[in-house]
Amino acid sequence: MIFENLEEIEQLSLAEKRRLLNPKNRFKLVKNLHRSNMMLNPLKLKHLNRLDQLEADAVTLNLEDAIAPSRKEEALINIALFLSYLKSTKSEIIIRINPLEEGGREEIAFLKEYCFNAIRISKVKSQEEVDEVAALIGSKKRVHISLETKEAFNSLSSWSPNSAFERANLGILDLLADLKLPQSLLTYNNATIAYILSKFLVDSKTIGVEPVSFMYQDYKNLEEFRKLCLWERSLGFRSKACMGPAQVAIANEIFAPSQEEIERAKEIKRVFEASAQRAINGFMHPKYGFIDEPIYRDACNILGFSA
Repeated sequence: MIFENLEEIEQLSLAEKRRLLNPKNRFKLVKNLHRSNMMLNPLKLKHLNRLDQLEADAVTLNLEDAIAPSRKEEALINIALFLSYLKSTKSEIIIRINPLEEGGREEIAFLKEYCFNAIRISKVKSQEEVDEVAALIGSKKRVHISLETKEAFNSLSSWSPNSAFERANLGILDLLADLKLPQSLLTYNNATIAYILSKFLVDSKTIGVEPVSFMYQDYKNLEEFRKLCLWERSLGFRSKACMGPAQVAIANEIFAPSQEEIERAKEIKRVFEASAQRAINGFMHPKYGFIDEPIYRDACNILGFSA
């Protein structure tokens, strides 16, 4: 826990919280095997107080659509306060800001000196927004997006790589609404959803960005969540947005490379590199069959993800 006596914090006014802020506080930022990304509401102080204990690979502190306009300042101050006193964390820390024209620029200006991994922009429509945020936050922090608009869905593959642009998160409910498609499509193995997921994944990978699959809102239906995760992994995904610790545990299990996959990749990498020293880039392995450069590159990708 960050604060031992949370009741005292809960009783503070916004002005009193502001006086406690310390943007110079620093802790070691982690870079995880990214399987799970859990959303947290910064109005829930009990949840913020556990930032140092969560098992999610990444935690997104949400300033956008879950926060009523009248309480956005309170949510912003809460994030700054808990980052001011956080000493360690097992999770990457990401802050989801509002669209740039709806307060996002001001939120970046207020938060950018605090210690966290990345800013996530909501309702992105163009690459220009990514480039602007990268310039605003400086070189040490990363940029993530919520892909929720038809404009971004249509154009993502044409965006130029930006060294700060690291991750794209699929906001499926907003995207379906923008495409005027019903949310009733959102079921396991639906063909339209499969197309949306596949296009999003390939377009993200084309420009060197990690794709994160959507949040499943029915957080009590863990059986359906598990089915979705298994299906999404079969499509090529390696990470998913999560609502609560139970979903995190499932995502962490399903999206991690298995021990068998890791051992196979290590062996392929070892024997290919040894053979390449002898100018042999294609050969038969007694256990894993024919190995050539594409097989080797796949093994390196698996080991890179599991590192």
